[in-house]
Amino acid sequence: MPNAIDTDIAASASFERPRPAALIGIVVISLFVIVAIFADLIAPYDHASQQRTQPSAPVSRIRFIDDSGSFRPRPFFYPQRLADPLFLVYEEDRIRPIPLSLFVRGDRYPFLGLFETDLHLFGSVGTEVRFNLLGTDALGRDRFSRLVQGIRFSLIVAPLGVLLAGLLGVVIGTISGYAARWLDAGLMGVADAMLSLPTLVLILAARAAFPLELPPLSAGMLLVMIFAVVGWAEMARLTRGLVRTLQTREYVLAAHSIGLSPARILFRHILPNAAGPIMTQATLMLPAFLLAEVSLSFLGVGLQEPIPSLGNMLAAAGDISQLSRQPFLLLSPAIAIFLFVMAVRLAARGSER
Repeated sequence: MPNAIDTDIAASASFERPRPAALIGIVVISLFVIVAIFADLIAPYDHASQQRTQPSAPVSRIRFIDDSGSFRPRPFFYPQRLADPLFLVYEEDRIRPIPLSLFVRGDRYPFLGLFETDLHLFGSVGTEVRFNLLGTDALGRDRFSRLVQGIRFSLIVAPLGVLLAGLLGVVIGTISGYAARWLDAGLMGVADAMLSLPTLVLILAARAAFPLELPPLSAGMLLVMIFAVVGWAEMARLTRGLVRTLQTREYVLAAHSIGLSPARILFRHILPNAAGPIMTQATLMLPAFLLAEVSLSFLGVGLQEPIPSLGNMLAAAGDISQLSRQPFLLLSPAIAIFLFVMAVRLAARGSER
């Protein structure tokens, strides 16, 4: 029979279904995760592939009714022709309806890093004319394909940064909570020094110490390490306070009295009961790290062209003439950031008891 003291109090709490707000947030986050995992499959074209005759092209409209008024069960679109190169005015070629299909062949890519394939989720079949769901950028690259790839990079770097910073902070905070006063003072002094520095400025300074031109994998790992080094202090402060507080609880004192080891008390009683606040802190760090990664790319010190990121895509919105013509297309990365951050907040707040 297990000892009653050895049973975590948190485990006795009744299961509660997530609130509607949390469900909405979880669904949206799940969609972003799916996009990040299957970005190459979802993107119809390679992110660097250009259509030189179609710079800043508008959205290719999905249609089911042709010019004659006939309904077509298969969706199609009309190709676009650059009618005025000076003002970037496009016209649809209504003579050639081009059908859309699912799971079409196109540019080759390594699927999940396992094997080479040319299968894409959707696109046009049997023609060189491209379907641009979000139009093209100033260089004629498919904006939707670049947006999907940019979301993948951000959703890999930011969560990994949160994970490493959280683990580092929890370890340091736990040691500080258990340690002697002199070690506690030293660790928390370093944490306070980190917290007193402007986070974004510190991240920029750390990134500037390395070459700008880095491969995507190296740039991603560098950003993860920077986020971990910069972001551990808040988690350490929180964990230290939780450990100190939970050590005085009756069930912890009772566990000490029956001779349970400090490691058993820590992993069976203290850390499980501190998990809720720690997870809440992690949900606050995730949007902050995401916005930091976007800011670095926006300022030109993050992921470099032609590799897409949400930040360097947003930098194109600085062209006022294009922004006035296609505001939602140029700001689509900002919309994606807003949706993800809002989903994280909904999932965090909606699950609070």
